[in-house]
Amino acid sequence: MPQSLQEYADWLANRDDLKWPVAPELVTPKATPYLKPLQEIAAVTFSVYGTLLHISDGDLLFDHEQQLRMQIALDKTIQEFNIWNSMSRKPGAPWEYMLTQYRNLLQDQKILGNVAKGEMPETNAFEIWKRLIERLQKNEYTFEESFYGDLDDFSLKVAYFFHSSLQGVQAMPGALETLCHLTGRGTKIALFADAQPFTFVQVLRGLASQGTLPPLSELFCQECFCVSYREGVRKPSASLYGRLIARFEQVGIAPQEILHVGTRIRDDLAIAKMFGMKTVLFAGDSLSMQASKEEVRNPDTKPDRLITNLSQLAEILD
Repeated sequence: MPQSLQEYADWLANRDDLKWPVAPELVTPKATPYLKPLQEIAAVTFSVYGTLLHISDGDLLFDHEQQLRMQIALDKTIQEFNIWNSMSRKPGAPWEYMLTQYRNLLQDQKILGNVAKGEMPETNAFEIWKRLIERLQKNEYTFEESFYGDLDDFSLKVAYFFHSSLQGVQAMPGALETLCHLTGRGTKIALFADAQPFTFVQVLRGLASQGTLPPLSELFCQECFCVSYREGVRKPSASLYGRLIARFEQVGIAPQEILHVGTRIRDDLAIAKMFGMKTVLFAGDSLSMQASKEEVRNPDTKPDRLITNLSQLAEILD
């Protein structure tokens, strides 16, 4: 029976023949927490990269300006999945030919994204790798379906492997303890994030490294998740915020009862504030935080609270 993505990720982690990049040492920006308690908060939503997860470069990247990083990630992917034999024999190294195709498909997704005016289309890593694998299959490329699953399952696993080879990821300090504390007090927890099909697996693996996970139905309100790859648009697209609010309204929670935690003011927290949500700026990772002094002081964009460690959410809500 084919492995799920979670099982596949665990299998990869237990192999001793692979080396993975690690997230750099966490550097906290200079900031003073503002932890005055907030009343009548029924739900907390989290961005992922830079908030629940510490990631190299501060955010999930599809392409890296350092060509060596792309070379290493593509070389590992080509070797891991025995791709070279089905690639066209072009001059140059295999990774260079793959990089050209990858970047062309990446650009196509950005240009051809069918979204409303003013919205920002999301790039889906799964779709890029599926297209690349379909091209390889025209050259008689095959993979072990009994292990990887069908084309969609396999493409998702390749995307996960490539991104794991490109950027190191780990859970933010206190992430699991904080989530368990919030759910223990009856607060609903959801992801509201720019994310990929493998992001939730990265979150679960990161949290599991900090302790035993409770049942997911107790930890997350998954019916309220609003993540970009599913919706086809990424932040700061207004429709994304509208969809999140609609999902919470279906479970009886109004916008003013939602507290959103993120690292970017202009492209995230300020939009949430416009929709009536409460906001928390997480100043816990200098790589990911995007907040100017003007944005912090401006009444139209100023977050309601500021934290430097996720555990401080408990003080705000208790």
